Amino acid sequence: MHFRLELTIKIIIFVREVKIMAKIISYNVNGIRAAMGKGWLDWVKSEDPDIVCVQETKAHKEQLDLDEFKAAGYHTYWYSAQKKGYSSVAIFSKTEPDHVEYGCGIEKYDAEGRILRADFGDFSVLSCYFPSGSSGDDRQAFKMEFLADFFEYVQELRKSRPKLLISGDINICHEPIDIHNPVSNKNSSGFLPEERQWITDFLALGFVDTFRHLNKEPHHYSWWTYRAGARGKNLGWRIDYHFITDNLLDNFEAAGILPAVVHSDHCPITVQLNVDL
Repeated sequence: MHFRLELTIKIIIFVREVKIMAKIISYNVNGIRAAMGKGWLDWVKSEDPDIVCVQETKAHKEQLDLDEFKAAGYHTYWYSAQKKGYSSVAIFSKTEPDHVEYGCGIEKYDAEGRILRADFGDFSVLSCYFPSGSSGDDRQAFKMEFLADFFEYVQELRKSRPKLLISGDINICHEPIDIHNPVSNKNSSGFLPEERQWITDFLALGFVDTFRHLNKEPHHYSWWTYRAGARGKNLGWRIDYHFITDNLLDNFEAAGILPAVVHSDHCPITVQLNVDL
């Protein structure tokens, strides 16, 4: 009897010490219904991630058959723009979150469906779609306002949610290594000095660019224009990121970019963390 009790205690202690590897994918799908028509959900099932952060779904959940996602093993959470067919983010998770937060509390951004957060214990995942400024001065100004407000938002969020993974399309290349032609693009939205400085300042808050933490090599991109065969020539931009708070560095195992996966003008990015979900 004493032997059985001792064995049970040892087993419980062992289980509690086991870390759980979570595979998390972020993907700007540039329209989830179009991506699903190209086999996107079958690809997700084959990759078998624990969490998928999606940007630019361009859809409301009522426009999709949610049973397909349920059959694939995922709880789904959607935060869509008020304007149909525009922007919007989602999170798919095998584990049901403790809490889901829709938006950041700033109406002009929440109306565009740009931030969605899922909490798992003391760990939180954000699917984010930062604005693009490429369509003109007004949207570039809106983008810069968003960057300033997000900077403040995330600092406040860390007071209550100190362990964060911020995943998504940030729409900025940080360094010359992140863009195929930094000289000709020096005045392009997405590579402007003030945008690049924003990422530098953001990282200084205590965030880690997971891919660059492990890989310092050039020619790794996550978006390519549809024009002039840019993807085939690998003339791209790295504008999709998994940022983690530096208190998760000991939990960080791997990060990658999957350029051969083609459902969108973006490709998926991956991160693996030892976290409890």
